[in-house]
Amino acid sequence: MVYKFERKINYYETDKMGVVHHSNYIRFLEEARCKFLDDIGLPYSTIEDSGIMIPVLGVNCSYKYHVTFNDTLVINLAITEFSGVKMKVNYILTDKKTGATVMIAETKHCFTDKNMKPISLKKHFPDMFEKIENIVDELK
Repeated sequence: MVYKFERKINYYETDKMGVVHHSNYIRFLEEARCKFLDDIGLPYSTIEDSGIMIPVLGVNCSYKYHVTFNDTLVINLAITEFSGVKMKVNYILTDKKTGATVMIAETKHCFTDKNMKPISLKKHFPDMFEKIENIVDELK
């Protein structure tokens, strides 16, 4: 199972050429990731209230096609690696109307305390670790 998130493109997200500016796609990935966490019962606010941060360690993306104002993006997300300390999320973005692949991306993250020191969810937050691990297994 892959998590699916849909998002309509706003006019202000386009550039002078009428296409979505490349920098906005990073925001779209974050929107999808945050909605995913909400939907599995781990809103980002709850995670942060627990003293956990999930900084982005890296982003890799390959732009394949463009979308414009009023198009709808479908973002398919899957956690492909999860150790409880680090996590990798893969994304495939497609144009809902045409089915064209718009972008393929991945983000890498780690779990830290508020001082940005890496922590192990398995050791310090076993319930959260188990919840994410179970979802990861479902998304495979």
